[in-house]
Amino acid sequence: MSHVNLILEQWGRVRPDLDVTPMGLTGRLKRIARIIEREMEPVFAKHGLNLASFDVLATLLRSGEPYRLSPGELIANSMVTSGTMTNRIDQLVKAELVERIKNPEDGRSVHIALTQRGKGVIDRALEDHVQNLHRLTCGLDEPVFAELDRLLEQYLGTLESDD
Repeated sequence: MSHVNLILEQWGRVRPDLDVTPMGLTGRLKRIARIIEREMEPVFAKHGLNLASFDVLATLLRSGEPYRLSPGELIANSMVTSGTMTNRIDQLVKAELVERIKNPEDGRSVHIALTQRGKGVIDRALEDHVQNLHRLTCGLDEPVFAELDRLLEQYLGTLESDD
């Protein structure tokens, strides 16, 4: 019996008056997310990164040449919260993976840009990350993978529409 099923069974005994079915779904999603993050950390660490720094560098790379965005655009397009973005950028500047450059359209503001070193690091980290994600999902055959992806997209859409 899975950990989540055990918890559901226990709730069923203690509070049979409650429909705890959603706990199964959310509990499994939380456990999956924790496992995936745990499995991603060593891949990022191999490149001197963590999940948040990888996300910032990947966001800059995804933006295309010249690989630069304003801090606001970085926040809007990454999974890093605004409260941690300044600190994250400071650390990446210190590591010489990004640099602050004057906004060419408005010299009063700055853009965050990948350095040549940062571009090399994120390119290598991205290749290892994608390979790791394939490893983490290889237990699902293609039809199951596609259906799970479709269902999760639908579920995520219902949650994001509430924002």
